Amino acid sequence: MPSRVRGLYRWVMTIDQRADAPEDAAHRATAAWREAVVPFLMEFGRIPDLSPAYDPQWEAHGELDRAAELMASWAASRDLPGATVEVVRIAGLTPTVLVDVPATDPGATGTVFVYGHYDKQPPFTGWSEGRGPWTPTLEGDRLYGRGLADDGYALPSALVALEAVRGAGGRHARCVVLAEGSEESGSPHLRPVLAALADRIGTPDLVIALDSSAPTGERLWVTTSLRGALMGELTVRVLDHGVHSGSAGAVVPSSFRIARLLLDRIEDPATGDLVLPELVTAPPAWARDAAVRMDEALTQAGDVEPPFPTVEGLALQGATRVEQAMRKAWLGSVAVVGADGLPASIDAGAVLRPFTTLKLAIRLPPTCDADVAGAAIALAFTTDPPHGAEVTWDAELAAGGWAAPAFAPWLSAALDRASEAAFGRPAATVGEGGTIPFAGWLAERFPDAQILALGVLVPGSNHHGPDESLHLPTAERVVGGVAGLLAAHGQRSGV
Repeated sequence: MPSRVRGLYRWVMTIDQRADAPEDAAHRATAAWREAVVPFLMEFGRIPDLSPAYDPQWEAHGELDRAAELMASWAASRDLPGATVEVVRIAGLTPTVLVDVPATDPGATGTVFVYGHYDKQPPFTGWSEGRGPWTPTLEGDRLYGRGLADDGYALPSALVALEAVRGAGGRHARCVVLAEGSEESGSPHLRPVLAALADRIGTPDLVIALDSSAPTGERLWVTTSLRGALMGELTVRVLDHGVHSGSAGAVVPSSFRIARLLLDRIEDPATGDLVLPELVTAPPAWARDAAVRMDEALTQAGDVEPPFPTVEGLALQGATRVEQAMRKAWLGSVAVVGADGLPASIDAGAVLRPFTTLKLAIRLPPTCDADVAGAAIALAFTTDPPHGAEVTWDAELAAGGWAAPAFAPWLSAALDRASEAAFGRPAATVGEGGTIPFAGWLAERFPDAQILALGVLVPGSNHHGPDESLHLPTAERVVGGVAGLLAAHGQRSGV
């Protein structure tokens, strides 16, 4: 074959390979992920690297440093020519693992930024026999242990996805992969870290955050909204010390009753719906359309399992799955997640207690201004308290929500293509009820980027609770989908 013809043949074959690269990359990543990442997670899971909110002495204990160094060492061992790996240390902030992978072609445009975190929630109680938060256990298709699905898998998975793109003969743009160490505390260190690394990160046109959940493991689910959150402690004090309830009852008002009355100022006691105007927004039309499509996807998947482990006979709010999805994603709520001033039942005497403290987790609609909402709640709790009780509101966290802008046509097509390759089904979207502050901050830092929130937290993952687990088949396919997206972005970037 003449050399010119051979050259033309190679050029045509390269074009064909690049056209098929997203599918091939997805398949390669799915096949390679378990062997590449699970051994790392088994080692990573033994490190009790609690997030700073749960370990104020994190610097002295050194567990976050140990986890970051392990992750960086693993990243440096991967087959990604030209990649740089560093543990970035900024005084007073948790370490940040930063991996900068150059584009496969020098002339490529665009940058992909992939976010993950490595800090962990506290151990919690109630782990099943043979399982524990710091003893990773592989049982069938699930890997049990704290912080494996949330979110130790993220950075290594992104690197395996990049390797798969290269192995498929595809191309990818420059990719910056970051794992931070404060997400489980509300990411208080992320903003200064992003500011300090601004020049090194550059201006990505695609951001992939691998720290979200999925209603099922049968397709690539993209989170399109997250609720905001306010955390704080409401304290009502009526006495200097406890008094016999037979003497004080019906004369001294109960601190618990006053706390109930104050809660009624911000939520409807019958429905739990928030009532302050600053805590309510109208959902956009696309949110209901997305909820309908999600319901159709779940029905197609044959998902008839109840979404929560409710007691028999409990009536959920929202008559249909669509209504429940809308309530979870776009209505606020109040949960009493802790209390002080109440002795254990076994220790309780017939005493009218001097005070009640309730720790509240208040969820806000995605587009609510968290600071405005926080000010409104503080005013509602502390203005003209019932019976003149001493009332304080100690705000701990105000985190805004996030709603994704519309996907560009190329990205919508790439999502479906990647999901089809990895799962055999097109992608779908879901509005989440939880709060991930970094999503809004990433949108703020990179206003022109398309932002995707993806994840492996399918039902049964039980992140933050006992028996947290990573469902391995879901993780494999999600990472395959990410590889397909990176290859599709590389095609768009002209590499």
